[in-house]
Amino acid sequence: DRKRETLAAGSPIQPIIKDVGEIYSRLLDHRPVIQGEIRYFVKEFEEKRGLRELRVLENLKNTIFETNEHVLPKCEQAMPGNLNEIFKRLQAANEMMHRLQEREHEERKLEADKQMAREEKHAAHWEEFMKEQQNKRAEVDEEHRKAMERLKEQYSEMEKELAKYISF
Repeated sequence: DRKRETLAAGSPIQPIIKDVGEIYSRLLDHRPVIQGEIRYFVKEFEEKRGLRELRVLENLKNTIFETNEHVLPKCEQAMPGNLNEIFKRLQAANEMMHRLQEREHEERKLEADKQMAREEKHAAHWEEFMKEQQNKRAEVDEEHRKAMERLKEQYSEMEKELAKYISF
């Protein structure tokens, strides 16, 4: 920039360069405006936010003090008696759950035994049924064999009688 200014210092172009510089700074150089906005934002933030944060911290300090001085001692006094009662209740609940589990286990065992007995009874019934079917099959086969023999005898007699009539 300085070289340009020294070159253009005595020339008629100097007012034009000066005008172009002013136009540039007004239109394109936003740094002064942005810096002003930043200063304004920081100032507003510090003033408004600082008091609010201070009040929040003061309220928090009061709450902590009250808790330490009043609530915590009451809790410490009430805790031993309540913990013993809670422990007894938990033990009773644990015993009840244990008994319920034992009953359930016994019921499952009885149910499994009943199921096993039903299955054994069913298997025995099935075996008896299959033996009965084998016996009936043997009887039917025997009747069929006898009927076949009777038919063979009948047909052989019919052939003999037929053979008598054919020779005529």
